Amino acid sequence: MMKSRRDFLQQVSGAAFAATAAPSLLAWAFPQGQEPVPFPGEPGMVLRSFRFVDLESPVAYFNTWLTPVSHFFVRNHMHEPMQFDVGEWKLTVGGEVEKPLILTLVDLHRMATHSVVNTLECAGNGRGLYRPQVPGIQWGKGAVGTGRFSGPRLRDVLNRAGVKPSGRHVMFRGRDEVPGNVPPFIRSIPLEKALDGDTLIATHMNGSPLTKHHGFPARGLVPGWIGSASCKWLTEIKVLDSEFAGNFMNPGYRLPNQPVKPGQAVKPEDTHPVTALNVKSLISAPTDGTAIRAGQTTVHGVAWAGEADVTKVEISTDGGANWSPTRLGHEQARYAWRLWSYDWKTAKPGDYTLLSRATDSRGRTQPAEAIWNPSGYLNNSIDQVRVHVE
Repeated sequence: MMKSRRDFLQQVSGAAFAATAAPSLLAWAFPQGQEPVPFPGEPGMVLRSFRFVDLESPVAYFNTWLTPVSHFFVRNHMHEPMQFDVGEWKLTVGGEVEKPLILTLVDLHRMATHSVVNTLECAGNGRGLYRPQVPGIQWGKGAVGTGRFSGPRLRDVLNRAGVKPSGRHVMFRGRDEVPGNVPPFIRSIPLEKALDGDTLIATHMNGSPLTKHHGFPARGLVPGWIGSASCKWLTEIKVLDSEFAGNFMNPGYRLPNQPVKPGQAVKPEDTHPVTALNVKSLISAPTDGTAIRAGQTTVHGVAWAGEADVTKVEISTDGGANWSPTRLGHEQARYAWRLWSYDWKTAKPGDYTLLSRATDSRGRTQPAEAIWNPSGYLNNSIDQVRVHVE
């Protein structure tokens, strides 16, 4: 039986007040001295928002190419849909099309299936690390994960409907329960991206049907782009003659065309939408504040670059004075992160700052400091952890 939201919040609040100390695995990853709050039913995951279910993964979990669903971050902008009869679920396809469609889950399962391994990252991942601080969910580093998503290609559905020449954008609407006067979570992507052979209506994740947290029974999957483009709990796809005009397209999920200073006003016409992910790497072990023994330690982590390929990851064990190449893992896919590792022979006891930076096939390299922006998007600054060698 489903619990009421009041019961749920009471349960989570009780867990928060009962937690006198965070597990060492989690405590390092979250900025500003915030104590992570365990989430009932999701061992190891950390609650980032009480109002909606927003769960972050400790980066210490990022040691496999595919992230287990139980360790995959969760980002919600609204309340998750309440229980419904999946047999009555419908996906409508309309707008600038010749033949509007109404599809059931059975219809989707009868279509040809395609699989894509994709690193999904919230645009606000790392927001809590920006200084000065910006409003929004104060993600640490763990609003990212890599999964194998499967389902029919979106272009197969659009071809069946017949896109008119006037079609320019494709809109997604989900079943999110909208509280009060909050605008609904609706996003659109350009038609060219929608027709890409790797853009999906995903029904499965890592070989199993989507869980509720991740969009059951179907979600969009827009590989290489920010997570908000991959709308969950799909109920409507609509072809439009222009970009959807709504709160989560403008002013939401946009960046200034030029760098701005904190407090500086930005006009909507001086912004552009956030689309593909940046090049980025994370150190997943050792974790920040760890004490290790002198000798040889294997440093490892992950690196990704949206629609580009990671070509190298470098590590510095002396705070950035010198850089050494790491070994890239053999598992590789166009939109997926690469595992990397480095055998570090510690010279002597003391305190060290380890840094990692990735470079991609477009020649982009992680910056020492990400460009600050009012929404805290796309933080891809060089990663760092502090360790003590005993």
